[in-house]
Amino acid sequence: MKNFKFFIGIDVSKPYVDVAVVDEKGFSLYSRVENNPESLLQFINGLKKTPGIKISNSLFGLENTGYYGNHLLKALHTLKASVVNENPVLIKNSLGLIRGKDDKLDANRIAEYLCLFQKKLTIWSPKRPILNELSQLLSLRERLSAISLKLKVPLKEEKEFITKALSHQNTVLCAKSIDAIKDDISVIEKRIKLVWSSDEQLKHQMSIIMSIPCIGELTALNIILSTNEFKNISSPKKFACYAGVAPFKRQSGISIIGTSRISHIANKKTKSLLHTCAVLSVRFVPEIKAYFLRKTVNEKKHKMLVYNAIRSKLILRVFSLIKENRLYQADYIYGSMEKS
Repeated sequence: MKNFKFFIGIDVSKPYVDVAVVDEKGFSLYSRVENNPESLLQFINGLKKTPGIKISNSLFGLENTGYYGNHLLKALHTLKASVVNENPVLIKNSLGLIRGKDDKLDANRIAEYLCLFQKKLTIWSPKRPILNELSQLLSLRERLSAISLKLKVPLKEEKEFITKALSHQNTVLCAKSIDAIKDDISVIEKRIKLVWSSDEQLKHQMSIIMSIPCIGELTALNIILSTNEFKNISSPKKFACYAGVAPFKRQSGISIIGTSRISHIANKKTKSLLHTCAVLSVRFVPEIKAYFLRKTVNEKKHKMLVYNAIRSKLILRVFSLIKENRLYQADYIYGSMEKS
């Protein structure tokens, strides 16, 4: 990370972005800009007219809050600016005790964060367009699945509390909507497979990850997208932390406060997919089933503790196979499980 003179914090919302510019000497500047490509490019180019401010000596930062920041990131990338696209929780927790909240304050806090931690930050680089397309397709599939559940679950639960005739009527009235959503999800899934299978790099990584028993297409894609094809996260320990699988101890002096626990700060979707893989592995993979029974029955370990250990083992397998660029081998994996 090179030395920067100006730190530009940007708070992004749908209609506009709030921009705060600070430096280490106390200089500050604030502005609000419409969130569209033309206005953003015009504003950033206008910043260069401010005495001392150049794209090359400025560090831009924003919170990673989804697609509302796409126009800004594209504009900054076009101008070859140095950008930090950071986790909002990390920014909030790094600034100590804070009070109050509005868009101007948030922009200033992002700028302060950039100034304080500039040596430790990672410069953002855009993902390949195909990864963005897959990410949008998966999000769309997830939204449709959620809508389908909102329709199906009440229909199932209300059967015990209303008449059969009324329950049947409700089911019939929703049937076309549920079928239509199911068809749309099927179309999206076919498109997802077509997209990743058309790219040699993605196809290769997907084949490696899916060669592990009980890890399917959605989980493999989630891992690839979360790690940016293992570029942003290349360590299994970091990914276990990201997915909420890694346990953390609590200790003060010579006192140990309870047992080690996983953190609630995690990507819950990734954790859920890994848990499903772990449950399926216990059912269908002989060595993992034996491991689960040994830990829960013989050693009396808590069931969820063992499931978490299996999630960790699956992560280790994924990263190990990707690093060694090979497919799953049952005898090799069986040996590593026995050593556990």
